[in-house]
Amino acid sequence: MSDLIIVAFPDEATAFAAGEALVALQKQYLIEMEDVVVVTRDEEGQVHLNQSINLTTGGAIGGGLWGTLIGLFFLNPLAGAAVGAGVGALAGKFSDYGIDDDFLRDVGASLDKGGAAVGMLVRKIRTDKVLERLEPFREKGRVIHTSLDQETEARLKEFLERIPPLHLPHDQLGGGRR
Repeated sequence: MSDLIIVAFPDEATAFAAGEALVALQKQYLIEMEDVVVVTRDEEGQVHLNQSINLTTGGAIGGGLWGTLIGLFFLNPLAGAAVGAGVGALAGKFSDYGIDDDFLRDVGASLDKGGAAVGMLVRKIRTDKVLERLEPFREKGRVIHTSLDQETEARLKEFLERIPPLHLPHDQLGGGRR
């Protein structure tokens, strides 16, 4: 099962840098992600999704390979590759996996103008090593959504947020404290 984590940053540059750092950590096998998306909201209020994987390009490449193989069977590999690439590109354009785009657009609409967020769908994570390597982002973000257990979420918030949570009942409502 994967966990969804969305962290907001005050600007696009920080969010893109965090996304790149996460991809680098995946290459080092410290985190395994199904999807990572940088959501930005420009100064006009438009929301943009920056997918980590271009499905259209991937579909075209895969379709081209399959088309070539099928074309070889019918003794016309170039026509098969062209048709396969076109079909693959269309399939890639209309397919979606990972984090739901509509959900990410809603998240983007809630950001401040000029703000950004990184959404990731995490399968496995070596938390200590990942947090150690993400030190440049300490106290620069704000956790806005997770499906993590309470202890792990609190640890992530403590790392990312400038003001650590108080861990008192009903802090956000101002009641329940003694």
